[in-house]
Amino acid sequence: MTYAGDLTPQEAWDALEANPDAVLVDCRTRAEWNFVGVPDLEVLGKRTVFVEWIDFPAGAPNQAFVAQLRDAGIRDSDEVIFICRSGHRSIGAAEAATAAGIAKAYNVLDGFEGALDGYDHRGSAGWRASNLPWRQS
Repeated sequence: MTYAGDLTPQEAWDALEANPDAVLVDCRTRAEWNFVGVPDLEVLGKRTVFVEWIDFPAGAPNQAFVAQLRDAGIRDSDEVIFICRSGHRSIGAAEAATAAGIAKAYNVLDGFEGALDGYDHRGSAGWRASNLPWRQS
């Protein structure tokens, strides 16, 4: 593993609640943020950081990803928790952050919506299914 590790959605929430230097980075696309919803950390007095891992609609990796993390105030000493739709893109994001010097970069297992179920639907696992705070615009 080339990043700090994987966290369940509840473990991610607990880390965000317990550690003032823990940051949640949603690395999905702008379309997903706008149409699916986003984690809401307001009750913790925090904000979710939004940086696309994949440049949408091109579908290529965002070459400015690490620079955009830095622009958002992410420091090497922060505990950075990455979340995507199903927990796969966020692995790449955590690996890139680790390679850039952020030693405590984590992936949220099952992401925001989880993997496809037997009916090709998402939503049976992940942040929302764990009943963690989220909102839709």
